[in-house]
Amino acid sequence: MYILFPLRAEKSGGRTMTSRLLPLLACIPLLVMPLLAQEPSAGEIQDLSTRNADFAARLYRAIASTTDDNVLLSPFTVSLGLAALMSGADGSTREQLLQGLSLNALDHLRIPELFQSVRDSMAQSGFVNQGIGILPRQQFKVDSTYRDVVQTKYGGNVQGLDYSDGAAKDTINQFFYTYTREQVKEVVSAIDPQTQMMLITAIFFQGQFALTFNTSFTQDERFYVNKYKIAMVPMMFRSDKYHLAYDRSLKLGVLKLPMTGGAAMLVLLPDEDVDYTSIDEEITGERFQGWLKQLKRTRLEVQLPRFILEQSYSLQKVLPGLGISEVFQDSADFSGIGGETGLRLSEVVHKAAITVDETSSTGNVHAPNIFASLPPRLTVNRPFLFLIYHQATSSILFMGRVIDPTKK
Repeated sequence: MYILFPLRAEKSGGRTMTSRLLPLLACIPLLVMPLLAQEPSAGEIQDLSTRNADFAARLYRAIASTTDDNVLLSPFTVSLGLAALMSGADGSTREQLLQGLSLNALDHLRIPELFQSVRDSMAQSGFVNQGIGILPRQQFKVDSTYRDVVQTKYGGNVQGLDYSDGAAKDTINQFFYTYTREQVKEVVSAIDPQTQMMLITAIFFQGQFALTFNTSFTQDERFYVNKYKIAMVPMMFRSDKYHLAYDRSLKLGVLKLPMTGGAAMLVLLPDEDVDYTSIDEEITGERFQGWLKQLKRTRLEVQLPRFILEQSYSLQKVLPGLGISEVFQDSADFSGIGGETGLRLSEVVHKAAITVDETSSTGNVHAPNIFASLPPRLTVNRPFLFLIYHQATSSILFMGRVIDPTKK
């Protein structure tokens, strides 16, 4: 909307004031248009989510291949942090970040708007507590424009830090403790005083199932960790209508558990004769999209273990395997952060925490009716994988693997 002020034809030097202002007024739309960013279309958001899903799968595979234990990460939060870093990079450093994030086909100037749109959509749901910190050494002067971009578009914070000060660790941990509403307590345990810059992402999630499990039906049952170990775990129960699919090529059951706030969990349960590592290797963004399309509603009894996961990762050695290495080298170009040269990334830390439980003691749960024909039962009593995604944007918030529900 434009506000028009009447112009008086006052003469000045043989020309009216109106005639002198007309050339300037003609330029105003040209100056305003770049400032009024075009609202991202649904197609653009879907394209971003598809590319984020590809990065999510590659990041998950890279991390899962290094451990036989439980796995938990938030691909979206990591993407958000690296994209914020990309907005301060230039030259080959920026191109490598775009390539590694699977965003190289997008206009890098458009990416901040796309991420902001997804973040705004998630904020309306209000179920995620996450923090992003880009922390250069204190002597590095951060450009105010870049700081504003990170804050408004990516929801992050850019703050200079004196890494030679022993209190730097406490400063970081306190920041993320506050940012995640006192849920993530320790992000870093030690800091190298020679650190140039750190990228830290942290997230906590306690989603509430839309179809809540009732604690009165929860009971300890066997969970087959492997051929040699059986753990007794609190197994939640509910009988209701769920969305279910089966991937015959992977011999994998896919169960959708809707959550409040517009999120949903996909539980990926391999058949008993299938090793979970074979599923790890086959997860891709394309498969994720395919599973969503195959889901069909059916009545089902579901037994799911209660679990709490909290995992922390240093991504310094993981990201180069995904094509992101120059950020750690002296040749890194982060001139967009502050105009100075010589700044490189020393460490990338990611921490994620999640609680999955009944979230209700009085849920409207259908108890088994012994006089009615029983629906099929899906019992998640062996290692499984899961994804939690934002349904409106198909953004993958979490990816995880539960080998032993009794361990974090």
